[in-house]
Amino acid sequence: MENRIKLLGLLSHAALALLLCSLLLKTGAAQAFDGLGRVATSDEVKAWDIDVRPDFVGLPKGSGSVAKGMEVWDAQCASCHGVFGESNEIFTPIVGGTTAEDIKKGRVQSLKDGSAPQRTTLMKVPTLSTLWDYINRAMPWTAPKSLSTEEVYAVTAYILNMGGVVGDDFVLSDQNMAQTQAKLPNRNGMQTNHGMWLPSGKPDVKELRCMSNCKPDARVISFLPDYARHAHGNLQDQNRLVGPVRGVPTLPPAYNKSALNNEVNGRVQEK
Repeated sequence: MENRIKLLGLLSHAALALLLCSLLLKTGAAQAFDGLGRVATSDEVKAWDIDVRPDFVGLPKGSGSVAKGMEVWDAQCASCHGVFGESNEIFTPIVGGTTAEDIKKGRVQSLKDGSAPQRTTLMKVPTLSTLWDYINRAMPWTAPKSLSTEEVYAVTAYILNMGGVVGDDFVLSDQNMAQTQAKLPNRNGMQTNHGMWLPSGKPDVKELRCMSNCKPDARVISFLPDYARHAHGNLQDQNRLVGPVRGVPTLPPAYNKSALNNEVNGRVQEK
């Protein structure tokens, strides 16, 4: 009996909560909340509505040449992405890993056989709108959205030129984006018949996992080779004293503390 009374009490509270939510929704739909926000102006909506879809809806009219793109690249892009798109030690290369045969077939061979040391932007991107849209909204890193429409077209054209997709005298525009996209090295590399794209698609993972009485399969797949362990001194002495991460000792087996001190003192005297 007591449990029944508690259940009825819970149900009555739930019904009351639903009733209050319904009233609030009806009130909000009927009239605006005084003093809370306002309707966005058309200019404000336009400022945010800058995405460019793969079918090129949203692409602004304009054009930019490879020559102009080289100027913008050298001034605002090369410091991070390298003079030839090879990038510095932090950022992944933009250009590389593609061949004339890839451009012809629309499928990057090195993505299949793993022959490239790492994946570049031109190896992966299947749609030119993705490249244009990202440059337009996020570049340069220190001043996003500061490039003009002409500069975005020009930088995109220059990247394609460095990848051997277009010639030195090429001019990219809203009129030839589709034709240019048809030359991308990996334009046929995007798949949509899987669960990550369509709910009805089949998952692309077929790994069978052990769920009971599983034996551990621990393997060391990455380690510091012996010849490089002391390349930057003893890592154990270079870590912060706070936090969970501790460096491993990287001194050679016969290397002692006094030898390390002598080496450091020698470097200081040289300077």
